[in-house]
Amino acid sequence: MTSSSGAERRMASRNRKTAETDITATVDLDGTGSSSISTGVVFLDHMLASFSRHSGIDVKLECKGDLDVDDHHSVEDVALVLGSAITEALGDKKGIGRYGWAIIPMDEALAQCSIDLGGRSYCVFRAEFARPVIQGLSTEMVEHFFVSLSRTMQANVHLAVLDGKNTHHMIEALFKSLAYAMKQAVRIEGSDIRSTKGVI
Repeated sequence: MTSSSGAERRMASRNRKTAETDITATVDLDGTGSSSISTGVVFLDHMLASFSRHSGIDVKLECKGDLDVDDHHSVEDVALVLGSAITEALGDKKGIGRYGWAIIPMDEALAQCSIDLGGRSYCVFRAEFARPVIQGLSTEMVEHFFVSLSRTMQANVHLAVLDGKNTHHMIEALFKSLAYAMKQAVRIEGSDIRSTKGVI
């Protein structure tokens, strides 16, 4: 599929089916930020829709998971599949900005994210939350989501809550900072590979 500029759209779909989850994700890095998301975890749906909207990446994602056991498998596997789809859509990464960063306020909360889509997986996460659960999402799984995402997205992801009291605001600021960092990192800025190695 081609965009209005004539360039090939960067799209990909990935599926992962296990005894615990069945997930399909489709992303369009050259989209408009539209989304259709159903994970069974209400607050995660809200965060992923926010990520899509603010990054400009179209996301269609459906997860059927064993939520009667816990939210762990669904949250982890959603991140793994989403990261894999983004990596596939990026292709050879020719021309991308590669790096992205953002500091996002949300009322009393302030969060930052820095990303390197350089092919190496690493996640640094600094945040503590007062509430244990928000609408089906265990807040301890927020860090695990980003760790899992960085793994299959093959990216360095550094996230931190700099200030905040309201758990909802803090987590949403983290997802929005990720969105704006990704918007910058995936943007086509030329035709070269942004690495002295010649590949990323």
